[in-house]
Amino acid sequence: MAKAGAGAEQSIIIIKKKKAGGHAAHGGAWKVAYADFVTAMMAFFLLMWLLGSTTKEQKQVIQAYFKDPAATLVGEGGGMDQQGQGQTGPGGANAGLIDWNNVLSQPEPTEEQPPTQQALEKASDDAVAKEAAQREQKSLDGLQGELEAELKKDNSVFIQLRDQILIDQTALGLRIQIVDKKNRPMFAIGSPSLQGYAAQVLNALAPRLNAVPNKLSVNGHTDAVPYSRGASYTNWELSADRANSARRALLEGKYPDTKILTVQGMSDSVPRLPEKPEDASNRRIVILVLKKEIEDALRGTSLVSRSHDQVMDELGSGAAIRSGDQSERSIATDNSIDVQTDSLGDASDAVSEFSDEDLVG
Repeated sequence: MAKAGAGAEQSIIIIKKKKAGGHAAHGGAWKVAYADFVTAMMAFFLLMWLLGSTTKEQKQVIQAYFKDPAATLVGEGGGMDQQGQGQTGPGGANAGLIDWNNVLSQPEPTEEQPPTQQALEKASDDAVAKEAAQREQKSLDGLQGELEAELKKDNSVFIQLRDQILIDQTALGLRIQIVDKKNRPMFAIGSPSLQGYAAQVLNALAPRLNAVPNKLSVNGHTDAVPYSRGASYTNWELSADRANSARRALLEGKYPDTKILTVQGMSDSVPRLPEKPEDASNRRIVILVLKKEIEDALRGTSLVSRSHDQVMDELGSGAAIRSGDQSERSIATDNSIDVQTDSLGDASDAVSEFSDEDLVG
């Protein structure tokens, strides 16, 4: 008897084994997050250390800085709600907490403000006189700058005599000289009659000179070429007549007659070029914008004889005139102009030398 199932097919058992695959790459994103975490923790512990190592006063300064940096470094109030807290001035934090030698800690430089009208009213006569002199000098400097700027323009109103106008300052005030050229004189030879282009220049100069309250002195100069022997009309009369012609031209340009203090003929007594007394440039018109002190000396008055109120009125009127036509004023001389400011001594001495070196070009 055959064995059971001997002829039958044997069953096949198949065992499947799965191979474990490798892990996928994780990347580096976690490193960024970790770095942020570490940075935050470092900042936190640094803050805790600062809070623990600073005084209450230092904390107020730091707090005020983050609220208003500018007010913490300079000024008052310190940016805190309570007056005085956080400030580095009176009533606030110790200024030694901030390094004032640090450039970043320094306040922005500001222009010195002139005294207010109320402060001047309470000031002494000497202080008022000093302030008046400073304002006057600033006004004359401004006028000189405007004249020089105008002369440099291509379309200058003075273009016809641009290279014959010289501007500088002397002890008497701002000096404007219009000199002759051999081929371009201001006047007809031996005559007080102005050439048309010279009259136009003086007409245009008038409103610019009227922008300051100072009065004028108009002076005529001639060369040393004399009239014929026995003539009754000399260079003295000619220079005076030419000065008066210049005065009339200024009046035609709307300059107030009341602001012209003196009109003088100097003949050839003060040559511009002493070594060349017959040179054409010795023939000139000199317009002096007089300082108030010189005007007072010419009038026989002084700051002592003027009241405090009079000086205050002059300060106010000077500021008003100066600011009134600011947009309409501009004038000046070329690069060759030599600007010099002489020291002002005693007013009487300056006036006694009125026809000496202060009028020389």
